[in-house]
Parts: sequence; C-alpha cells; structure tokens
Amino acid sequence: MSEVIEQVKRVIVEGLRLDKITPADIGDDQPLFGGSLGLDSVDALELVLEVERHFGVRIADDAEGRAVLKSPRTLAEYIVRKRGD
Repeated sequence: MSEVIEQVKRVIVEGLRLDKITPADIGDDQPLFGGSLGLDSVDALELVLEVERHFGVRIADDAEGRAVLKSPRTLAEYIVRKRGD
C-alpha cells in the first residue's frame, strides 16, 4: 500500500504541476482539498483524469470522487481495491 500512496503523491505533484511541493511534502492522510495544498475543483477534474491515465482506474461520479479524493491514502486504497492488487 505504501508504494501506491507514494505513486499517488507523485501523480498529484507532477500531474497538477505543483511547482513548490514535492511528494515528500504531502502527508499520507493530508486533505487534498480545503487544506494547505490549495487544490480546487479544476484540480479535482485533472486529478481524476490523471488517476485514470496512470492507474487505469475510473472514478465513476461526483459522490464517489468526494469519498475517494479525501487524501492520498483514501485514493490509494481505492486504486488498490479497483485494480484488485
């Protein structure tokens, strides 16, 4: 699981082009939205596309997205569950 969490953090930083943040700066349980990362609804859409592209996992709708995109850990858990890792 920790490897997937690290991959998720890299996708967040690289996919959203967060110039001043490194994957190491992001805590496993750090809120992705409404916190220090400063992500907004446009970033959420981009992140959903990046998750699909990098992990082959589709987030079906807004409700699922809200539940899954809480933190790097919740996103990684979702990816592992969907891929059957």
